[in-house]
Amino acid sequence: MATPATKMPLSGIVRSLVKESLLTEEDAIVHYEESVKKRMPMVRYLVANKILESLAIAKTLSKEFGLPLFDLSSIASGSLPIKLVNEKLIRQHHVLPLLKRGNRLFLAVSDPTCFQALDEIKFNTRLSTESIVVEDDKLSQAIDNALEAADTSMKDLMDTDLDNIQVTGGEEEERRADIDTSEIDDAPIVRFVNKILLDAIKRGASDIHVEPYEKFFRIRYRQDGMLHEIANPPANLASRLSARIKVMSRMDIAERRIPQDGRIKMAISKNRSIDFRVNTCPTLYGEKVVLRILDPTSAQLGIEKLGFESDQQEAFLKAISKPYGMILVTGPTGSGKTVTLYTALNILNQPDVNISTAEDPVEITVSGINQVNVNVKTGLTFAEALRAFLRQDPDIIMVGEVRDLETAEIAVKAAQTGHLVLSTLHTNDAPQTLNRLMQMGIPAFNIASSVLLIMAQRLARRLCEHCKRVENLPPEVLLDAGFREQELGTFIVYGPVGCDKCTKGYKGRVGIYQVMPITEGMNRIILEGGNVMEISEQANREGVADLRASGLKKVKSGVTSLEEIDRITRD
Repeated sequence: MATPATKMPLSGIVRSLVKESLLTEEDAIVHYEESVKKRMPMVRYLVANKILESLAIAKTLSKEFGLPLFDLSSIASGSLPIKLVNEKLIRQHHVLPLLKRGNRLFLAVSDPTCFQALDEIKFNTRLSTESIVVEDDKLSQAIDNALEAADTSMKDLMDTDLDNIQVTGGEEEERRADIDTSEIDDAPIVRFVNKILLDAIKRGASDIHVEPYEKFFRIRYRQDGMLHEIANPPANLASRLSARIKVMSRMDIAERRIPQDGRIKMAISKNRSIDFRVNTCPTLYGEKVVLRILDPTSAQLGIEKLGFESDQQEAFLKAISKPYGMILVTGPTGSGKTVTLYTALNILNQPDVNISTAEDPVEITVSGINQVNVNVKTGLTFAEALRAFLRQDPDIIMVGEVRDLETAEIAVKAAQTGHLVLSTLHTNDAPQTLNRLMQMGIPAFNIASSVLLIMAQRLARRLCEHCKRVENLPPEVLLDAGFREQELGTFIVYGPVGCDKCTKGYKGRVGIYQVMPITEGMNRIILEGGNVMEISEQANREGVADLRASGLKKVKSGVTSLEEIDRITRD
C-alpha cells in the first residue's frame, strides 16, 4: 500500500531534481514537506542542510528550465545595478540585479520558479525581467556584498561631508528660543558629533555613551555587548557636545536637572537611514548622554542567521504558525529579544493578516505592521494599547513587555480568544517565566490554556574567523565546564586572539537559546502548582537544552569560546 506522501504529484524544482536522479522520489517529497514546514524555499533548504551541492542544483535547473547558468564569483559587486531594485524586494525574494540592457533587467535567481518575484520587480522597476540561474550559496553572499557596496556613500561622508549630513529629530520639544545656540551649532562641534555617530554605525556598535567626569570626559561604544573607550575629548567640550546632541534630538537644552528622551534620524545614504534613541541623565559633573542605535536591517537577517539549533528553530516556527496562543521571549536587556520577535513578525507579515505592536519605544520600524509607541504620560500604557488592539480586528499582537498583572491578564485573554500574542519578560530562564506569571497573579489554568512556547536567550560574541586559535584545555576543565566524558576528543575548542578585522578576537554575535514548548506534561505540573525545579526537570526529560547546554554546542562547533559562554551563562 502506497504511503500518503508518495501520492503527492511532483512539480517544478522537485520534479527536476528527481528526473536528474539527484534525489529519489521519496526523499524529494520528504525534503519538500520539511522546507514548507520551515518556510524556506526548496533550493535554500537543500543547500543550507547540505543535502545537495549548490552547483549541482544550479546546473540541473538551468538545463531543465532552459535558462543560462552564471558564476557570480566572476563579477564585482560594485558594478551591479543594485539601486534599480528596492533592498526589501532583493532580500525578500532572494534575487540580485545583474545587468540592465535597454528596458530589460537580468536577475540572478537560484529558484527559476519564483515568478512572483519577477512580477513584483517588473511592476516596481517598470522593466522587463529575465532570469539567470546561479548557485544559491554564492547568491546569498553576493546579495550581502552588493548591498554593502551600494552604501559607499556612508564612507564618503566620513571625510568629506560631515557637517552636511541630513539629520532630523523626534517629536519632543523644540529648542528654546531664548538660548544662545551659536556655540553648539559651531561647525567643528557639528562635525565631531556627526563623526561620533557615523563611526559607531561603521563599527557596528549598538550604543554610544557620552560621559562627563570631574577631570576628564570620555566617549565609549558598546560593540558586541562590551563597552570600549574610543575618545577622550577635552573636558571643557562636554557641555557643548551634550547640548548639540540634545538639539539634534529636539530636547529642551535649557533643562539639565531631569532626564529627557529624544530621537534622531540620520540619512547615511539614499537607501538607508539609521535612528538613534537618545536619553540624557543629570550626573554630578554634567549630563550623561546614551544613544541606542536602531538599525531596521537588524530584523531582516532571516531566522537561519539568529543561531538556533535545528530542533529549536523547528519548535519556534511551529509555535508562530499557530493561529492563537502566547509566545514569550525572556532574557536581560540587550539579549536580542526584540530582534527575535521582529524576525518572527517579518515571517508572519503577509497581506492577509493584521499585525499590531505596542512598544516602549518602537525600535524597529516595519511597513505592513501597525506599531504603537507606549506613552505613560498621556495614559497610553501597554494595557490601554492592548485594549485598543482587541477592538481593531487583530490576528497577531506583539507586546513589548509584560510588566504588570493588568497587561498580563489582557494578553492571556487575547491568546485565549483566537489571537497570536508575542511578548517579552525579564526572567533568567524559561521555567522561571511560568513561575513569574503565577507570582503576577495569573491563574494556573489560564497559563496552561494560553502559553504555547517560552524561549530564554542570550547573545554570545562570535570568534573572529580570521584570527581564532586552537586552545588545548585539560580534560578536567572541559568536564567541569559541562561537557560529557564521551564527548572529549571529538571537537576542537577555539579561543580569541585579536586582529585588524575584529575587536579583541570577536566579531559579531550569535544567539544562545533555551526553547521550551509547553507540552501536556508541563501543563499538568502547572495545574498542580508545580515549582521551577519541577518544571526544569520536566523540560530536561523532554530534551529541552538549557542555556548552558546550548552555549556548549556553540563552543563545540567553533562559533564562540568557552570563556565567552562562561561569561554569559555561569550563575
